[in-house]
Amino acid sequence: MRPPTIRDVAERAGVSKSLVSLVLRGSDQVRAEKREAVLRAVRELGYRPDAAARSLGERRTATATGSPPGPGGGTPLVGVLLHDLRNPWYVDLLDGLNSLLHASGLHMLLGDARLHRRVGQDPAGPFLDLRAEGLVVVGTLPDPAALETVAARMPVVVAAAREPVPAGVDLVADDDEHGARLATEHLVGLGHRRIAHLAGYGAVADLRRRGFEATMRAAGPDRVALVEAGDMTEEGGYRATVRLLARPDRPTAVFAVNDMTAVGVLSAAGELGLRVPHDLSVVGYDNTGISRLRHVWLTTVDGAGHEVGRRAARCLLDRLEGPVGAGRLHLAPPVLEVRGTTARPPSVTG
Repeated sequence: MRPPTIRDVAERAGVSKSLVSLVLRGSDQVRAEKREAVLRAVRELGYRPDAAARSLGERRTATATGSPPGPGGGTPLVGVLLHDLRNPWYVDLLDGLNSLLHASGLHMLLGDARLHRRVGQDPAGPFLDLRAEGLVVVGTLPDPAALETVAARMPVVVAAAREPVPAGVDLVADDDEHGARLATEHLVGLGHRRIAHLAGYGAVADLRRRGFEATMRAAGPDRVALVEAGDMTEEGGYRATVRLLARPDRPTAVFAVNDMTAVGVLSAAGELGLRVPHDLSVVGYDNTGISRLRHVWLTTVDGAGHEVGRRAARCLLDRLEGPVGAGRLHLAPPVLEVRGTTARPPSVTG
């Protein structure tokens, strides 16, 4: 009869192999009932860890991550697939994600979804090859059909996106529609009547536009809502603002779909001789590090990136501990950060 394996222990306890590894290493991040189930399975099966296999797993992890192996064996890997490495909002999200994963004994391994698509590779393939315990997809889904295949083999959580996800996949995001309402209500409350929204693309941008338009409708018929298409970049924000400010009925306030677009608004306003916020109020979205620079000091919506990351990690850990049913939607509450780029319009200031 073959000796019991860690897979046997996991099946007996009704948990994942990574959770068994955490219990055997003495992690304090495992819930008491799960820990007891694993220890009971170990006793019943007479399981003894294989030192040679543990050493091999340690060397594989060290090779894949470039980090030195730990004394207690290889660290279980969690794959993190980023839609766009250039998005500064993801920094806070990754910090929140990694803080909880690391505390639970899991190592985060990043992958660039755009790069894999450009070279024709399956974005999730490397994580499957490395036998990652789970996958967190950050941003717009690269391929929903491919994600469904991956979700059948490991727990998957999607963060910072609002597109439909396969069954059994949790979705964690900022409440973008509510955040857009906060930004628009702030400008309406200051007395602005002609307010423009520089829109973007994708489900998240659509929700922000919806929140803007609904708030403007609720503010009354004397409010003028303008929507200008953009590409969510600084250059796109600059060009869209030049078009807006060339109108005879130019807006006195602009709500941009993200902070990068808002920086383009500030550049265009400066070149056209408008003072922010005296002549033009500007609000961004995401509360990235750029918005907090002193010479920018942008009023913006904090999309709760750190909290989105922590909640995504918690969802993944729950699924690693055992089946938790259908996928769930978790929305983190945004907060408006009022700084130096918004004020009452000139017609009201005096």
